[in-house]
Amino acid sequence: MLSDEDKRFLLRLARDSMEAFASGRTFQPPAEVPESVRPVQGAFVSLHKAGQLRGCIGYVEGVRPLWEAVRDLAVEAAAHDPRFPPVRPRETEEVDIEISALEPLERIKGPGDFEIGKHGLYIRVAGRSGLLLPQVATEHNWDAPKFLEQTCWKAGLPPDAWRDPAAELCRFGAAIFGEKAMGLWPPE
Repeated sequence: MLSDEDKRFLLRLARDSMEAFASGRTFQPPAEVPESVRPVQGAFVSLHKAGQLRGCIGYVEGVRPLWEAVRDLAVEAAAHDPRFPPVRPRETEEVDIEISALEPLERIKGPGDFEIGKHGLYIRVAGRSGLLLPQVATEHNWDAPKFLEQTCWKAGLPPDAWRDPAAELCRFGAAIFGEKAMGLWPPE
């Protein structure tokens, strides 16, 4: 459970990392990192500009402490999301940041095993995988079957690939927080 102070720390860290990248500066991590943001867990950093996605990169499962993941993913979302060009220095003030700190994956069987707005979905089958964060279904007003189809599509699979007996279908929860909701945007 992240406190509001933890969330502000992570959002500031993400912004400082993104701005350092965009301006070509070397990022200096904070000298003190709260113990509460040190556990290893999955995370995604999403960038938005004028209400539209501008970059999103993440780790499905934990590979490093949360604060390190957020630091690195902010740069990855700004620089390496293949759907977008890199964020430019003058653009950083127009970009707002959202972080999704993921809970562990749980295997499920189908649409009756997850709740729209509460769970994200992850599928892996036939060497392909795809993930959609919990907020995506809500933003698009999808029901459970549509959310499953879109997760399959994101993985480059047929819409009913989740029915394949070899499919690994999982749900996950996430703590989702952003600069706008925390009153940290626009940046000072």
